[in-house]
Amino acid sequence: MCIVIDTNVLVSALRSRRGASYKLVSLLPSDRFTIAISVPLIFEYEGVLRRGNLPSEISEEDISDFIDFLCYVGYQQDIFFLWRPFLPDPSDDLVLEVAVAAGCEAIITYNKRRFRNIEKFGLRALDPKDFLAEIGVIA
Repeated sequence: MCIVIDTNVLVSALRSRRGASYKLVSLLPSDRFTIAISVPLIFEYEGVLRRGNLPSEISEEDISDFIDFLCYVGYQQDIFFLWRPFLPDPSDDLVLEVAVAAGCEAIITYNKRRFRNIEKFGLRALDPKDFLAEIGVIA
């Protein structure tokens, strides 16, 4: 299964080691799913993670290492056709573009309502807990 992880899930994973988002990220790389990334999406991840909304013990170097890790384990998808504007937020369109181009099945996000009508592209919006239950990691 191919998925795209929304930025809010990564922020949540780095803020707490107790939640479903941390569990999802800790599974990478996985034989159960692949994450799709693109250069613009990696820039989005990096920009948001560097805003200073993470615990103080997470250094700039830690963020760089995490981004490098995502680049290493992720499937880099080139984007040849832009679906913009489709969603109200341009950063969400960025996530949608990667998911469509890579033929993903789902976008993993805590903001499912912001991804309305993505079924038109054969996609589903799932939160991390629902996704982990679907792949059999949690009950």
